[in-house]
Amino acid sequence: MMPLFMIGTQRSGSNLLRLMLNQLPEIAAPHPPHILQRIMPLLSSYGDLSDDENFSLLVDDVCKLVELNPVPWEHVVLDRKDIARRCRARSVPAVHGAVYDVCAEAKGAMTWCCKSLANINYTTEIESYFVSPKYIYLYRDGRDVAVSFSKAVVGEKHFYHIAGEWAHTQELALALREKIGPERFISISYEELTAYPGTTAKRLCAFLGVTFRESMLDYYETDEAKRAATSSDLWKNVTSPVMANNSRKFLREADPRDIGIFESVAGRILDALGYARAVVRPGAEKAFSREEILAFDDENRRRKEERRKLVDPADLIRRDLQSGLLNAVKERLARRTAAAKVLPRLEPVTVRP
Repeated sequence: MMPLFMIGTQRSGSNLLRLMLNQLPEIAAPHPPHILQRIMPLLSSYGDLSDDENFSLLVDDVCKLVELNPVPWEHVVLDRKDIARRCRARSVPAVHGAVYDVCAEAKGAMTWCCKSLANINYTTEIESYFVSPKYIYLYRDGRDVAVSFSKAVVGEKHFYHIAGEWAHTQELALALREKIGPERFISISYEELTAYPGTTAKRLCAFLGVTFRESMLDYYETDEAKRAATSSDLWKNVTSPVMANNSRKFLREADPRDIGIFESVAGRILDALGYARAVVRPGAEKAFSREEILAFDDENRRRKEERRKLVDPADLIRRDLQSGLLNAVKERLARRTAAAKVLPRLEPVTVRP
């Protein structure tokens, strides 16, 4: 299978695009459990993966992460021994590929797409394991991303923090585009996708080597869209047609001071992607003092706490299922680290004749 990876920043239309791709019989595009993003930082908790027991533990944890996904993978059964046998290496990307292969086979598809945009941080590992993977770089005006994040349960809330993360992610994606070229990399803007969904979908299908189908534009009528919408307020819009007038919302909804902060932090990336500035002209970016940044940090924490109070309790419960698994893995790492510290250091023994 030729795997597909979406890369970019959340709140950029990736759920919309995933559901469109999932309408193609050749591609399985399930809701992502974010395997690389969540498991790679915990890799040391598994120890040496050449050990059968350690690798089996990794396989089981990845499978559990999938099985606890807020949006279930319909008709997918993950047999742990089968997943382990499919791996060409003992690594997280290998297990990731194996479970996605099973998902594609369950649908009768020839390949799969992983929508976890944080994969941009693991392209070295992806390139090392998968054979000629393709990338779909989905990007959106960062100021609109900031407006969306400010209202979401996930992510940073202050424009300063959102701008820094957004700029870093786009820089990684643009560097990857330069490195691997157009044969395996396509760039799609949110604005293009929502203004011209049919034309954009046809361009994407040509890149993927599959036939465009009108059903891609009817994604919002599918059971998969309904499951996603009822799983979290984050995805409630996916049961509606494409919102064509959902761009440059920051001009109506954001404070000019916040826009200025964003453009001071990430103006160069807005320029690179062709987005016109609204407040800070090139060369006039402000350098923020330590005191200002500390104040931004405090405000960011306050906004996160306020936003969490408004979350649907059922949504939190669904999210906590995966969080509980990840916390157990972290506790395992802590126990291993503590055990390693108390083990006595063995001095070499000299054997006398």
